[in-house]
Amino acid sequence: MSSTSVKFIPQGAIIQEFLVGPDSRNIVLSFNTAAEYRSNPAHFGATIGRVANRLKNAKLDCLNGTVYPLAVNDPPNSLHGGIKGWGAVDWTGPTVENRVSGRETVVYKYRSVHMEEGFPGTVDVSVAYTAYEEATEEAGVTKTVLEMEYEANLVGEDVEETAINITNHSYFNLGGGDTITGTRAILSTADHLAVDPTGIPISTAITPYPGITANTPFTLGPATPEVDDCFVLDTTPASITPDTRLSPLKTCARFFHPTTKIHLDVFSTDPAFQFYTGKYLDVAARPDGSPARGPRSGFCVEPSRYVNAANVDAWKGMTVIRKGKAYGSKIVFKAWQSETDGF
Repeated sequence: MSSTSVKFIPQGAIIQEFLVGPDSRNIVLSFNTAAEYRSNPAHFGATIGRVANRLKNAKLDCLNGTVYPLAVNDPPNSLHGGIKGWGAVDWTGPTVENRVSGRETVVYKYRSVHMEEGFPGTVDVSVAYTAYEEATEEAGVTKTVLEMEYEANLVGEDVEETAINITNHSYFNLGGGDTITGTRAILSTADHLAVDPTGIPISTAITPYPGITANTPFTLGPATPEVDDCFVLDTTPASITPDTRLSPLKTCARFFHPTTKIHLDVFSTDPAFQFYTGKYLDVAARPDGSPARGPRSGFCVEPSRYVNAANVDAWKGMTVIRKGKAYGSKIVFKAWQSETDGF
């Protein structure tokens, strides 16, 4: 299903194409056929859930008064919803809606049953995509905009609560080369969660990220900076609710490639985002003609809740839902081609 310059597939409610500029350059890593996503080891474009990022020691420590063991697919932790997370299942849809903005919205839905991948409770989840072109003050320049809205609700009588943390896992390559080398970046925050060698926060402290200054440009090189960390936009975890959709959109990061002149801005209502420079990418060439993708062939900006929030008492309020209380968030990608770098 496509809308303006964006194309999706039902498996994982995946973003398969995000086309930018007069030459319709696809800036997300993808496969040419839906079948190739079945064995996608890197979550290209996928909707990630039930819980994005890592859960310490592959368990939910205390929900419904119970400890729930989960799949150990990123030893010793559980990553991105388990062995077959939401990015690998078939969603229902798309259905087309005309929302308040008057723009066409395509909606995908999925029912995650009780104890799927070890997670408690049956959850109904939806992702609504609204894509459109946005005019700018620069002559002949328009932005390709993709708005994403996530909603999840606990249904049925199995349990009273569950944990949710949804994001999109698109890899971006703005330059069209084999790697992201030369991409200029600005992160809107340098606050981050310091982690242990397995990617789990070592404490509840929020500290400055070494080598990155908020709102200050830096360039992604062939090997550095090497980043796979959770940056914090909202440093008041006690005030963060499971449904952030009514919160103002916050800028996560901005990017520009000087060769293609392509820009990308990422916004979200989430309190944090994972920035990943693709160190572990290792995807072989595919029978459908999709090329091999090696380390640093794409970068990710994954708006989300704090890492391992469901297992940290001070953070649980942002990710644990009960019956009658929805989980919700919004993410917006804006991309365009312009000689003006804005940096």
